[in-house]
Amino acid sequence: MLNIVLVNPEIPFNTGNIGRSCVATGTRLHLVGKLGFKIASKEIRRSGLDYWPNLDYRRHETWEDFLNDENPAQENMFFLSTKGTQAYWDAQIPDGAYLIFGAESCGLPKDFYERYKSRLFTIPMSGPVRSLNLSSSAAIVLFEAIRQNRAK
Repeated sequence: MLNIVLVNPEIPFNTGNIGRSCVATGTRLHLVGKLGFKIASKEIRRSGLDYWPNLDYRRHETWEDFLNDENPAQENMFFLSTKGTQAYWDAQIPDGAYLIFGAESCGLPKDFYERYKSRLFTIPMSGPVRSLNLSSSAAIVLFEAIRQNRAK
């Protein structure tokens, strides 16, 4: 099973859309750290529609809690950021991988860029934009991971 990890997500509509994609693909969602919304909020329900009760998700209060609860192998963690230098499509993403995204306004926690620099990937962009929407980014990378795993 693939996993999407959102660290300090801020916008309920993005999380709801990502949750919907997780339900559609059998992916587990992990919500880590400070949330910019309440899980029971109407915005989450609206963007996740009636699928939210079917979502397999876990809540982790801190990054350390996530690491302790999940014990992911470093080679199964893929950090996505505009600051990455490796294209996500060049990563070999195994089943069971954790696709890790940061907050909409500021990305991953600052120490992650050095701590996990060998696991830092990006979605290449050629246009004059700073970043893509979080839910779009999560879907792009999730479906590449699914494609890779079905091709095996």
